[in-house]
Amino acid sequence: MFIDTHAHLNFESFDTDRDAVIQRAMAAGVDKIIVPSVDEKSSLLAIELAERYPQIYAAVGIHPQDAQDYSENRMHLFYDWATHPKVVAIGEIGLDYYRDYNPRDLQIQVFRRFLQLARDVNLPVIIHNREADSDSLAIIQNREFSPVTGVFHCFSSDVSTAFQVLEAGFMISFTGTVTFKRADSADVLRELPLARLMIETDSPFLAPVPFRGKRNEPAFVRYIAEKFSEVKHVPLEDIAKITTENAHQLFQKLKNA
Repeated sequence: MFIDTHAHLNFESFDTDRDAVIQRAMAAGVDKIIVPSVDEKSSLLAIELAERYPQIYAAVGIHPQDAQDYSENRMHLFYDWATHPKVVAIGEIGLDYYRDYNPRDLQIQVFRRFLQLARDVNLPVIIHNREADSDSLAIIQNREFSPVTGVFHCFSSDVSTAFQVLEAGFMISFTGTVTFKRADSADVLRELPLARLMIETDSPFLAPVPFRGKRNEPAFVRYIAEKFSEVKHVPLEDIAKITTENAHQLFQKLKNA
């Protein structure tokens, strides 16, 4: 059985067939799905989905591309949501210097505030990091956030950065990019220990080969696991077991559900 540790089933691209998508995931051996959020609205919807479907768990937070929506006066909502039994993480949060939709100082402010939330409520974080390696690492390495653990999702940085992430106590997850011929993700994956890795689809984005260019969905996480098996020379059933154990280790509320 697989765990898709990152699938945006709370996005409108799934509004017309969400039930069918979840059924296909179950048929493909996906046991659990974590639905991260990007803002207040999607956080609430992620929780609603988690309450409706036994296979779904939620994460709440504000994405760096939505940092303009941050309001300290609304943070009490995220604190309340974090106590929900099916909210397993804070996220996705982080920095995005590729798009630069928001000023970097605002992104950093919001990132730090949600790390404080994660520390306060003792939940792991799901980190979005795109072309912001130095600042992302500096922030998570700050002693203020030393109790916080989490995962750098959709990892797209180099091997050196990957080992710094692992040394900071965080895990790494890969998406369908590991199946792309011209991507470097498979080369990075090859160098990293399986005991610190997880799999995800990042649905509806980054569908793996042979579905590249189409809407991604949790059922496709198997193709990512198969690429793990190929790159690491480990049987697929072992990949499923190890990545599931890793997810349970990081997301303790997921493990105890």
